[in-house]
Amino acid sequence: IETEASQLEIDIGAMFGQVVIGPPGSGKSTYCAGMAELLQRHLKRQVVLVNLDPANDQLPYKPDIDLTELVRLDEAMERLDLGPNGGLLFCMDFLLKNADWLVGRLKQFSNAYFLFDMPGQVELYTNDQSVQQLLDHLTNKCDYRLACVHLVDSHYCTDAGKFVAVLLTSLSAMLNLQLPHVNVLSKADLIEQYGQLPFHIDYFTDVLDLSYLVQSLEGDPVLQKYHKFTSALAELVESHSLVSFSLLDIQDRESVLRLLRSVDQANGYVFGDAEERSIAALLSCAVGADFEYAKIQSVHEKYTAASGGGSEAGPGASGTAGPSEEEEEEEDIQIDFLA
Repeated sequence: IETEASQLEIDIGAMFGQVVIGPPGSGKSTYCAGMAELLQRHLKRQVVLVNLDPANDQLPYKPDIDLTELVRLDEAMERLDLGPNGGLLFCMDFLLKNADWLVGRLKQFSNAYFLFDMPGQVELYTNDQSVQQLLDHLTNKCDYRLACVHLVDSHYCTDAGKFVAVLLTSLSAMLNLQLPHVNVLSKADLIEQYGQLPFHIDYFTDVLDLSYLVQSLEGDPVLQKYHKFTSALAELVESHSLVSFSLLDIQDRESVLRLLRSVDQANGYVFGDAEERSIAALLSCAVGADFEYAKIQSVHEKYTAASGGGSEAGPGASGTAGPSEEEEEEEDIQIDFLA
């Protein structure tokens, strides 16, 4: 009995994963599908896809564990006469009360890497405690080592007011969920879809001096009257010095691999020598020889119209150049969808 208990403890202790959150349409399900494909095909990790969105029944992947088997949003709304938000809060509270159902299904998989696809309502991660208590149960009582991956649309960088709101939401989620956190600007290929970036891209990924961002609001007649309020929010975010972002294009293998490195560091995942060599080979560089400035500069040139932060293509142009001959020869992640 002691041997079996010890083995169970070892198996559970080896469980790592990602909790993927973000507003509706930020690409959570697409990210889970793309990350699972990379982990399984190239790194040979056993991946378990967990759908914890009771309203999501049209997934780009086949979930190994599906919350809709326990509770569905449409049924909860109909039976309890609730709206969409109230129904979702009920579903997540119902899941918390039936946490043993989830843990029992998770334990069916040994030595696996879990991807939790979460609902998109922001209040679940900033105000409500159901998700926080569920994750606390998994991490502290069941010893699952999880990192939170928070996706937001990268095109919010083109709007100073929206980007400040993104910063505040990300900070609130970090403080409420109390997990290792990796914030991600998703859909990097569409970063200038709604306008040009006012600053170099590393200004947004590293969240540099926000006073410059607040000053840019002075030219907006609508947002100018909220200048003091926005300035106070920016100071609040800067006072914590916690928020920064990684940039992600789910169609680009190198982009996904770089993000995976950050997530592995966050949740403490330790890969073997063979997997480390695979990552280095896929990135076409030696581990440790990744210079941050060169990485940011190459990303800026790839996804924006001009290296100076402006764009001659005008608003609405993505600024994404066509693939080179060398890029076409690379074996990339093939995903035919983009949420």
